[in-house]
Amino acid sequence: MKTTRTILFASLSLIIHTAAAQTGATGDRFSPCMAGLRSDAAAKGVPTAAFDRLTKGLSPDMSVLEFLDYQPEFRTPIWDYLAGLVDDERVADALVLRQQWAAPLAAAAERYRVDADTVIAVWGVESNFGRNFGKRPLLTSLATLSCYGRRQPFFRGEFLSTLKILDAGDIAPERLVGSWAGAFGHTQFMPSTFLRLAVDGDGDGKRDLIDSVPDALASTANFLNRAGWRAGEPWGY
Repeated sequence: MKTTRTILFASLSLIIHTAAAQTGATGDRFSPCMAGLRSDAAAKGVPTAAFDRLTKGLSPDMSVLEFLDYQPEFRTPIWDYLAGLVDDERVADALVLRQQWAAPLAAAAERYRVDADTVIAVWGVESNFGRNFGKRPLLTSLATLSCYGRRQPFFRGEFLSTLKILDAGDIAPERLVGSWAGAFGHTQFMPSTFLRLAVDGDGDGKRDLIDSVPDALASTANFLNRAGWRAGEPWGY
């Protein structure tokens, strides 16, 4: 019994020591990384005071790293993946929402030359019509991905873009949640894409892809237009 207790105690001590070491290493790496991001943000026009306010108390979420090498759209056979996104219920929802949001869809189609059905389809695939935005705080996820794992330069750019969005006041910090990689809103824009292509679709002076469906629909149409969308050309079928 004594031997067993000794082994258990030693094992527990080792686990605690290892966890503490890992936590310490994480913290040791995160702090200088954030200091570097602070300098980068200032160089990109984000006031130091805004950086400090928005990142106060920020700590890494290491769970996001496991998603870097596991994305279902890259691992699941295409027809199985599509079957999970397109079903009778989602099509029925699309028809209802197409009617409900007919006016902003028509305005977007006229301005950006992208038909309403395509914009609605993107909305359905990306967030199931606003039902699934993701739940991860963008600043936390993107700060973590900026400091750990591969593709750090890419995620640093997205982190800085997120700071610009929040500093501009288009979206409240507590509302800015999304996917592990930083995509957010009704049609899951990345922060840098938001800065380039998001538009004000409801005329309130803000670009809000989370709480404004007209903004999201108009921004999606603008995205497709700027990507070279050609109206009336068949695709995918």
